[in-house]
Amino acid sequence: MEIKILGAGCPKCRRLEALVRQVADELGADATFTKVKEMDEIMSHDVISAPALVIDEGIKVSGGFHTEKRSRNGSRPHRASVISSDSETCCAG
Repeated sequence: MEIKILGAGCPKCRRLEALVRQVADELGADATFTKVKEMDEIMSHDVISAPALVIDEGIKVSGGFHTEKRSRNGSRPHRASVISSDSETCCAG
C-alpha cells in the first residue's frame, strides 16, 4: 500500500502523517509513506486544500482530519475517516 501525505509541512500535515502512520502500524498494514511538499505534485492529485491523504493513488482526505478515534473507522487505513472537524486548512491550502 502506498500512502502519500500531501502538504507543505505545517503542524496539521505532520499531525495527519503521525496519525495515519500510527493507525497503519496498529493494523499491521504493509505501507510505504511518502511526503509530498511540492505544490506542482500536490496539484497533480487534483487537491485544492491540504493536508491531503492519498492511498494507492486515490484521494481519501483533503483539507484536514478528525481525532484518532474517528480515524479507526474500519479495518484498514484507507477506510479511515480523517476529515477535519474544523474548516481551517494548512499552509498550502
